[in-house]
Amino acid sequence: MTHTTPDIPWPGQISSLTLFVEDLETTKRFYCDVFRLPVTYEDDNSAVFDFGNTIVNLLRSTAAHELIDPARVADPDAGSRLQLTLPVDDVDAMCGELTARGVTLLNGPMDRPWGIRTASFRDPGGHIWEIAQ
Repeated sequence: MTHTTPDIPWPGQISSLTLFVEDLETTKRFYCDVFRLPVTYEDDNSAVFDFGNTIVNLLRSTAAHELIDPARVADPDAGSRLQLTLPVDDVDAMCGELTARGVTLLNGPMDRPWGIRTASFRDPGGHIWEIAQ
């Protein structure tokens, strides 16, 4: 591959993720209740949560079009195209806590062939979250 311009270094980290949601209030409440995080910013179309190195912006799908046009926003039941992973010290204990918070697990806890223990669940917007130990 031939470069005609000098290499520009990649930024190195992801600072934010924007997740498109149909029901902002329900999804915002889910994030407050399940992740026990405060909303750090909100307006009529979004709610932002700080996960430490990365912020997660929940954006009404009706407002997402202006960000991604001419691409389209997929329907929430079209199938998952990503998984977000959070490290935990004890997957089994966290599964118990998530269940107590009203979360229905998709799978797990289970030992994966690549040497980690995981469990997965879905937020009200259809996004898949995994906890991993």
